[in-house]
Amino acid sequence: METTEFSFNLPEELIAQFPPEYRGTSRMLCLDRSTGIPEHCMVSDLPEILEAGALLVFNDSKVRRARLFARSMDTDADTEFLLLDKLGPARWRVMAKKAKRQRIGRRYRFDDGIEAEIEAEDGDLRILRFSVEIDETWLDTHGHMPLPPYIKRMDEINDSNRYQTIYARAIGSVAAPTAGLHFTPEILAALDARGIEKTFVTLHVGLGTFLPVRSSTIEEHIMHEEAYSVSEETAQAVHRAKAEKRPIIAVGTTSVRVLESAWQAGHLTEGSGRTSIFIYPGYRFNVVDRLFTNFHTPESTLLMLVAAFAGTDVILKSYQEAIKARYRFFSYGDAMYIK
Repeated sequence: METTEFSFNLPEELIAQFPPEYRGTSRMLCLDRSTGIPEHCMVSDLPEILEAGALLVFNDSKVRRARLFARSMDTDADTEFLLLDKLGPARWRVMAKKAKRQRIGRRYRFDDGIEAEIEAEDGDLRILRFSVEIDETWLDTHGHMPLPPYIKRMDEINDSNRYQTIYARAIGSVAAPTAGLHFTPEILAALDARGIEKTFVTLHVGLGTFLPVRSSTIEEHIMHEEAYSVSEETAQAVHRAKAEKRPIIAVGTTSVRVLESAWQAGHLTEGSGRTSIFIYPGYRFNVVDRLFTNFHTPESTLLMLVAAFAGTDVILKSYQEAIKARYRFFSYGDAMYIK
């Protein structure tokens, strides 16, 4: 299957550079995948659209302030790093800007005079050893929110709140599970009042979610592993919903990937693991009946996942409808509900 089959043209002005003024006020394209007919709704309509008894599954991962700026002690050039995985008190696996220039032995100076040295290469990634332990407290002070590259600005104070879901709990993501950004305490309360059940999984968003597909055919693309966990409570909630034939609605593609990864031998397995699942057209879904999601970038694994769920032609036509109606796209953009 050609990667270009998942391309579309998007006017640059429709790429949301900031969140809406108030959380929960975004538009929502409601898509019936059986008919391919979209309707224009609002995210705040979701509690009334869902029927009582539906089970919503959210990803509660919290975004780390993982973007760091540094100056090379060897060349005096500015560079930046994205901290991906903590390998020890002072060692991190990182994505480096202009990685080919960042070679083993290169040294860098960060805020507070903290220094680091590239210890090893890991493909396109680097292993960075700092002079002191880098913990969440230090990152909260000196790190930056890792806004995606299509947001053409530096992070601001407001992003610390708005590029985080209100129910974020388990820190570890380097990108937000953006479908969850739309939910407010009021929307969650309205869901409760309607008898709509909710539960949580965790997937720490990393390279597997946001790296682009660089191969000409999607079957050649290799997904990076990401850590996930499923609690006993969530496993039981999914089993009850399945047994009672109530719809299971994933909030975001990351929740989809957890549920489908943890489904083994006819049941949802609790516990922690790592997944490199790549869902694209032809995949048969075992758990998810419906999907609440954002609009995704062209030729991305996320777009391929929603195309697997609703059909490639249906999704691309829906995206054209959203473009025509001037929806806002990507992380800080509007939403879709696919039933």
